[in-house]
Amino acid sequence: MTTRMTILNGGSSSGKSGIVRCLQAVLPDPWLAFGCDAFVDALPARTRAADEGITIGTGGEVSIGEDFLTLEAAWRQGVAETVRAGARVIVDDVFLGGAASQQRWLKALGDVSALWVGVRCDSAVAAGREVARGDRAPGMAAAQAHVVHQGVRYDLEVDTTRAESMECARTIAARLTGSGT
Repeated sequence: MTTRMTILNGGSSSGKSGIVRCLQAVLPDPWLAFGCDAFVDALPARTRAADEGITIGTGGEVSIGEDFLTLEAAWRQGVAETVRAGARVIVDDVFLGGAASQQRWLKALGDVSALWVGVRCDSAVAAGREVARGDRAPGMAAAQAHVVHQGVRYDLEVDTTRAESMECARTIAARLTGSGT
C-alpha cells in the first residue's frame, strides 16, 4: 500500500516547515502541506488568547484548552478525510502532549496509514533559529525540543542540527518512494 500521509513532529524552530517545502519540491507527485501554525492562525483571535483556546506565555510555554482541542480534532479529521479523498498530505505538527498527541492523530486517521517522522534539533540551535525568526516567543524552542518527542513512535528520524532541509527531505522522500537514495 502506498503511503499518502506523512506527519512530521518536532519542536518550534526545528526546521519542519523548510523540510516540508523541500519535500514538496523533490517528491514526484504533488503533496499538500498542512501545518499546525496555519491551524493556529485560522483560530478566532479570542481563542488565541483564552484559557479555553491556546495561550503562549512569556517564557515560550504553550497551554491549550478544551476549545482548542475540539477544533484541533476537527482539523485532524479534515486532514484525514483529504487523504481518504485521494490527496497526498504532509503535516507539520508540534506534539505538545508527546505520545498523547500522536494518539489523537491515530484516532483521526483510523484506516489511513502514515509515515511518522521525528524532526530533531539541538535545543541551542533551535533557540538560535527562534531568535533569527523573530516571530516566536523566546524560550519556546528550548521548551519543546525534547518534550514533543516523549513516547512518540517514529518510522524515521532526521536531525536538522547539522543537516540542511533538503538533505532531510531527500531522506524522507527515499523512504516514501522506496528508492533508498
